[in-house]
Amino acid sequence: MLDNVRIDQVRSFSYLGTVVNVNNTLEEEIREGIAKGNKAFCANKTLFKSNLVSRKSKLKLYWSVIRPTVVYGCKTWVVKESIIQKLSVFEGKILRKIFGPTKEANGIWRVKTNKELDELINTVTH
Repeated sequence: MLDNVRIDQVRSFSYLGTVVNVNNTLEEEIREGIAKGNKAFCANKTLFKSNLVSRKSKLKLYWSVIRPTVVYGCKTWVVKESIIQKLSVFEGKILRKIFGPTKEANGIWRVKTNKELDELINTVTH
């Protein structure tokens, strides 16, 4: 109570796009950022699935809309290996959706490796 006004205590809240919590950890903020990135991807899903849009344009859309949505406020983060891993998994998931699977010589489809994704990004952007 403060001046006869009841003030509720919360475990976390969002302030200026960042999540403040009682433990002062970033996990909740990272989860929310990834969820917002997934929403941004789903909102633009028709563009990412379209064969009329080039891979280069899809990458530009990812780098200019989705990635900044996920890492908003990252300049204040204390980056740990677990955070880097979560962000890398998210980025790999989106890039695999942009570039699609690989068809082997025997006709079996498989997911692209991180090395293959890096090579594709270099060939598309250069």
